[in-house]
Amino acid sequence: MEGETNRRSDSSTHLEQDICIHIFTVSSAMVGVCLTVIGLIRVVITLGRADTLADDLLAGDALLFLISCLLSYWALRSRSLRRMHRLEKIADGIFILAMIGMVVICALITYSISLPAR
Repeated sequence: MEGETNRRSDSSTHLEQDICIHIFTVSSAMVGVCLTVIGLIRVVITLGRADTLADDLLAGDALLFLISCLLSYWALRSRSLRRMHRLEKIADGIFILAMIGMVVICALITYSISLPAR
């Protein structure tokens, strides 16, 4: 009975670490995506095609992804299982918020680019 409880706990801990690893890798990749898109938007603005607030919003979104990435890394390095769970949940929530922000920003970029040039 005791061994079964330990196996469940080990499997739960492994699952939480697996989620943290995924949040960590995807968040760090999304920081790069945000920075790349900011550069592309600056090129579009320089060429005079569109002027948008999206690059500023993307900078904030990149910051959210970075915070999520750092929290998930901290959770992976945490020795306390309780702290790991708490940090993982916070990182997950910030990651979801940043992903929603990314969708909204993409819609804003699409709208701004589709407008006729003034």
